[in-house]
Amino acid sequence: MSARLLYVMDPMCSWCWGFAPIVEALVEQAQAAGVELHLVVGGLRTGGAASLEPATRRYILEHWQAVTAATGQPFTLEGALPDGFVYDCEPACRAVVAARSLAPDCAWKLVKLIQQAFYVQGRDVTQASVLAELAETAGLPRIEFAAAFDSAEQHAATAADFTWVQDLGIAGFPTLLAERDGQLALLTNGYQALGPVSDLLGRWLERAKRA
Repeated sequence: MSARLLYVMDPMCSWCWGFAPIVEALVEQAQAAGVELHLVVGGLRTGGAASLEPATRRYILEHWQAVTAATGQPFTLEGALPDGFVYDCEPACRAVVAARSLAPDCAWKLVKLIQQAFYVQGRDVTQASVLAELAETAGLPRIEFAAAFDSAEQHAATAADFTWVQDLGIAGFPTLLAERDGQLALLTNGYQALGPVSDLLGRWLERAKRA
């Protein structure tokens, strides 16, 4: 019997940042039962080359305020999304995929570092140099990470994640799935409080243990 927890997310998705403490607890719950985490990146906003329009910037910052009101997660709004910023999630997603290929445990650490850097520290996590620094902090050798990040293989693997998410019909992040022997069970699509999702996961883990 093979089982794993699939976390479908985007490191530059504000609701995923809001969900961060909850998914951390759920990952610990799953790992305590011997079920490991597998990260899948969704590609929230990709391929854009144009900087944010002022109206779009205002809309996003209002959205961030709504997330912090609902979840309590911190956001630094002053100076966020400065003039000229291109909100392209692909590099951050590819950094996670590259880290996943090198060391899955480091990929999970890198997700948290990217979220903290973007939402709290106001750093531009679309930049390769920033991502390489964060990857090194997560425990990955910088040169090894940079080579993987730039490789055609990891570009393709990132695109494959995006396609898998689209083909499955997942329209929102965060989404948490439990997989057993290739069968997927939905734990949540969108932000939820810990209690209901933990209960669902607990029941799934019990069934997985009996299988």
